[in-house]
Order: sequence, then C-alpha cells, then structure tokens
Amino acid sequence: LFAIKYLADRLVSEGVFGRPWDLWSYLDVTGAGRILSLTPETQTYALALVAMALPFIAVGTWLTVRRLRTVGLPPWLVVLFFVPVLNLVLFATLSFVPDDALDEAEGDRAPTWLERVVPESSLGSAALAVGVTSVGALGLVAVSAAGLESYGWGLFVGVPFGLGMTAAMLHGVHGPRTMGESVGVACLAVALLAVGIAVVALEGAICLVMAAPIGGVLAALGGVFGHLFSSGGMGRQPALWAVGVVPALIGVEAASPPIAPLIPVTTAVEVAAPPAVVWRHVVEFSELPAPDDWVFDTGIAYPIRATIDGAGVGAVRRCEFTTGAFVEPITVWEPGRRLAFDVLEQPAPMRERGLFGDIHAPHLNGYFVSERGQFLLTALPDGGTRLEGTTWYRHHIWPSGYWRLWSDAVLHRIHGRVLDHVQTLAEAEAVAEVR
Repeated sequence: LFAIKYLADRLVSEGVFGRPWDLWSYLDVTGAGRILSLTPETQTYALALVAMALPFIAVGTWLTVRRLRTVGLPPWLVVLFFVPVLNLVLFATLSFVPDDALDEAEGDRAPTWLERVVPESSLGSAALAVGVTSVGALGLVAVSAAGLESYGWGLFVGVPFGLGMTAAMLHGVHGPRTMGESVGVACLAVALLAVGIAVVALEGAICLVMAAPIGGVLAALGGVFGHLFSSGGMGRQPALWAVGVVPALIGVEAASPPIAPLIPVTTAVEVAAPPAVVWRHVVEFSELPAPDDWVFDTGIAYPIRATIDGAGVGAVRRCEFTTGAFVEPITVWEPGRRLAFDVLEQPAPMRERGLFGDIHAPHLNGYFVSERGQFLLTALPDGGTRLEGTTWYRHHIWPSGYWRLWSDAVLHRIHGRVLDHVQTLAEAEAVAEVR
C-alpha cells in the first residue's frame, strides 16, 4: 500500500503540479497548520495530497487496530500510526510480535539466552538494561554524528526512543514490571547516555541541554512502548530486533539527507529617530557593549561591530561576531528604507564547551547556514522609525520543527542585540541634533 501511495503521490506532485517529491517529503511538516496562509495554488496542491491520503489512512488504521487486537496490545496504540518515524517502529513491531494465541506456557519451555543473561532481580535487570543500552546508543551517536555527520531523525528521534524501549524490554525479560519502573529505567538510560556523550566529547553542554527535552520525552515514550511489549510477552523473547530500525534510518538519512527549508526570522524595535538617522547606524555601527544575556555566556556567537567597504549595491559589509566575520555583499541599497544583503561567508555559530575544553563537533560548520538578511526601516507618524531585522537561514538538523524553536530564539536575541544598539546610537544622535 505504501509503495502504491508513494508512486501515486509522486505522479500527481511531479506530473500534475510540477513539484519534486521523494521519500523525505513525508517528513516535511513545515507547512502544517497554516494552510489558510498559503497561496491558492499551494492550497490546491496540499488538499489534493490530503484527498489522496484519506483512503490509505482509513485502510491503514483498520489494519493496525486489527493487528493490535491480534497480538493482545491496547487498540489505542493506533494513534502512533500518525506519528512520523514512530509509526515505522510500530509497523515493524506488529509484523514480528507473536500472536497472543501462540504465546507459550511459561512452564513448557526452556529459558531463552536472554533470560539466562539478564539478572532476575529488579535492581540487577535495571542496571544491566541501563548500562547495555546506553553504551549501545553512545555507539550509534558516535557513528551518526562523528562518523556520518548526520544530525537527523535517526539521531534525535530514533536513538532516544529506541534506547528507552530497549531498556524497558530488557528490564522486563523475566516478567512484567510496573509502568513506573519501565519508564524510570528508560529515563536513567538516556541520562547515562548524555553523561557518556559529554565524557567522550561528542557534544558540549549547551547542545545536550537543547537536546534534553526531546530526548527525555522520547525515551520515556519508548519506555512506555517497551513496557507494553514486555507485558504482552515480547520482553521474554530474544527478539530485540526493533533496534535495527534506528541504524537503518541513520544510514538512509546520511545517504540521502532531506532538503532543509529556508526559514525567515524577523525582530523589530521602534526608534525615536527619523529613518535618515537610523539608516546611518544600520549600515555600520560601532563596537557593542558586552552582552548581559546569559544565552551568550554559553558560547553562542554574538555580534561585536559592523563595518562596510563602499556604498550602494555591490558594497561589502562585515559583521564581526565573537567567532569570526559574516561577509555580506549588499544586494539592495535604499537609503532610509531598506538594506539587504547576501551572506557570502559566515563563522561558526558558537564555541562549544565540553568537560575538557572546546569541542569541534561537525555541526559547527555547514549545518546552520544564514543565506541572506535585511534591515527594513518604516517611518512612523510621530517622526520615529520602525526598524526590522530579518535573517533567512537553513539548518540541517532534524526534526526541523523542534530545532527551529532554539535557532529562532537565538536569532531573535542576536537581532535584539544589534537593534537595541542601533536604537541607542540613533536616538542619541537625534537628541544631539535637536540640541
């Protein structure tokens, strides 16, 4: 059914609407929730894809509910049918988990190799589950981040979810544990993974803090999933095959990375000075004072000063950051109105600090890419100016929606630092001119 759907979607997308379509298109949710703000043509395109998906959703939901009942799992797990990546784990699980009617009587079989390895005590099985899964996950993180330089769904969704699920399943090998125990083991495993990442210097402290919310929630969800499988008999089987899905996903993403969307971020201030005065301080500005924002204390780069070589379109502006300079050829020069530029060169977005000094992770180069920017000045009725700063950027770290929360917030702070400085300089000049 999926093969049929993929071929149909590609035929309609490329043949009817002239838009590219590949497997990663199913993970692109950047336009979700804002269909009314799309152009009429794009709305028609989106609605056509939704209409084509409805029969497949109906059949897929029906098949999933039937299979859940067959293996003795709660039918409400069908909600995972609608969750990207996790639905693939669900499908694989339901394909291999034994039917409830085929479960063997506990007393009629010899212990499996897994039952012989895992301690029977709750504390012993928890310790083994946390240790084994965290070390295995650390290996996957090293392969994905340091080896393949892939920061995608497999790393940030697959690893924590698979880690939590596997830890809970190992903990439940000798019989069902409580839901609290399963989730606790999953959370301990992901916490130990974070410690391991810090110790071997794969990532710095700030990146671990950023990844903690998504990693913790997904590990806990994996613990719930693993608990349900163990309660249904899956934990007593030497079939922790589901962990194979994560390396496969990491490999596919490394071989065919998804296309990163272009994201605009706009920040604005109102300046008590006319546009002509504000313009002079937008084009170039003197050294900024030391920041008082704790975010910049974490190592994230921030602007220091801006200079320009020449005037008009073709001039080159240099915005100096703590990690280097942005080289910005001017593309639009409208004095008192708009200054726009491309980004020809850019420095690392941060200095990543680890337990033993700075860390040079692959994502510091080429994963957060500013493509262009602009300053827009709008005259206000009271003689002041509304000053807007916009950056268009891409980041090649997934899920895009989650990491955008962080990158947008950082860009707003960077914009705010520059705009506040321009505001201070322009308002001081306006007051001096009045005097």
